[in-house]
Amino acid sequence: MEMNKWPDQTLVEEFVKGNATCFDILIRRYKDRIFSYIYYTLSDKSLAEDIFQDTCIKAIHSLLDVRYRDSGRFLSWITRIAHNLIIDHYRRARQLETTSADGQTALLNSVRYAEPTIEDQMVSSQIRKDVRKLIERLPDEQREIILLRHYGDLTFKEIADLTHVSVNTALGRMRYALINLRKLVKEHRVILSM
Repeated sequence: MEMNKWPDQTLVEEFVKGNATCFDILIRRYKDRIFSYIYYTLSDKSLAEDIFQDTCIKAIHSLLDVRYRDSGRFLSWITRIAHNLIIDHYRRARQLETTSADGQTALLNSVRYAEPTIEDQMVSSQIRKDVRKLIERLPDEQREIILLRHYGDLTFKEIADLTHVSVNTALGRMRYALINLRKLVKEHRVILSM
């Protein structure tokens, strides 16, 4: 069988045995999802690239030290590494009292979609900022699940593994997050369409 078609677990095992190409295949397989999660959480491309590289390095060290225990769930495992590095970044930033120019955390300043006209871009950007501000008002567990699901593009199974809860708990948190987000949209009279 061609290496690109090997399951994640086989690639991990072969990497640990010394075949470096196997790790490259794993990263190519999941790079877009991992990087998207990091980027949309941080809203800073340069910082996201740094965290992505740190994630890969930490994953390599963990695999070589035989600390990988999530047999068959490589994406969840490496996303958890990225998630922990993001948390470490925010802790360091908080200690340094780092904020953006408008006084909000960088998490609120993401521009996710480009629109054809400048006016559309401005409106779209404002909508996203408004929604991000509302997401920040959610309880931590609800905010985390929205970021993982909608910005990290993880499945509920992957989220459950990453956050060490059951799939039903992850689904319940998403349900309550959406209910609370709808309430916040009404309370703050946020317009969600152009």
